[in-house]
Amino acid sequence: MAANSHRGSDFYGASPYRSREGLSTRPAASSDEIQLRIDPMHADLDDEITGLHKQVRLLKNVAQEIESEAKFQNDFISQLQMTLIKAQAGVKNNMRKLNNSIIQQGSNHVMHVVLFALLCFCVVYFLSKFSRR
Repeated sequence: MAANSHRGSDFYGASPYRSREGLSTRPAASSDEIQLRIDPMHADLDDEITGLHKQVRLLKNVAQEIESEAKFQNDFISQLQMTLIKAQAGVKNNMRKLNNSIIQQGSNHVMHVVLFALLCFCVVYFLSKFSRR
């Protein structure tokens, strides 16, 4: 079968290299393309085709895994968006209720706070007055 079809770590090297007897690369017009020249006298084409077929199958499996992961993450993001929308609606509803209760009570709460402060001041004043004796 076809062994590792490249020597070195660069798939698209500018200098021609031999992947096997009979196959060599040459620089293409754009950097994304690779051109192969096949010399049928020195190569076993069936092994090369089988190797390429295996690589295509591997790439197909990787693409399917990427697709399933993308679908999973898309569903997860949709669920997060729905949760966020529900939370925003709940906060908005609670703010509306809080505003309505403040409006209904009017300024009574301010008067209660002032009376509480006066009461605390009087208690502190009388405690300091009686503690001197």
